[in-house]
Amino acid sequence: MSDDFNPVKPLPLLIVISGPSGVGKDSVVNGLKERSQQIHFVITATSRPCREGEVHGVDYFFVSKDEFNRMIGAEELIEHAIVYGDYKGIPKQQVRAAMASGKDVVMRIDVQGAATVRELAPEALLIFLTTETEDELINRLKARRTESKEALAMRIATVRQEMKRINEFDYVVVNREGCLAKTIDKIENIISAEHCRTHHRKVIL
Repeated sequence: MSDDFNPVKPLPLLIVISGPSGVGKDSVVNGLKERSQQIHFVITATSRPCREGEVHGVDYFFVSKDEFNRMIGAEELIEHAIVYGDYKGIPKQQVRAAMASGKDVVMRIDVQGAATVRELAPEALLIFLTTETEDELINRLKARRTESKEALAMRIATVRQEMKRINEFDYVVVNREGCLAKTIDKIENIISAEHCRTHHRKVIL
């Protein structure tokens, strides 16, 4: 065999799936979970109490606010935020452990969180989910009927600002209504293509 024949083993990817509210991030990630056993899906840490039926280490890592503040101070989190009065964040250690085992890691976070990840890990793979048109996205938000008129207006304004940041991402995938399986296919194809690059992304956390 020629000494020149030296195929390089692909490095594990840190994959961020992001986009505005209403584009279907949860549905896409859940669909990926059903298809792949070779991907680690990030578990978020939270300071809110565990609800009935939830399992520590499966649904969330449940920690006290004091412990969460310690994690922030020790820089043990990739990103964090306060959501409805409780802390939420992604521990670095689970991501490091999964990638050390050779698994790709998928995290589903908002657009601001994606920017934080890119700053911390420039070689992360950022995928922006969107709808075909702004009207479709707004109609999806209205169809939820979970917010007051004022809260909905604020969410729509936020969505419009988030759409302006699309160029900060590596790929954009349109999640068309009724085409979830095709959306997941596209994301799987992106991941496969990234593993075929001659110069692999090397994520350091």
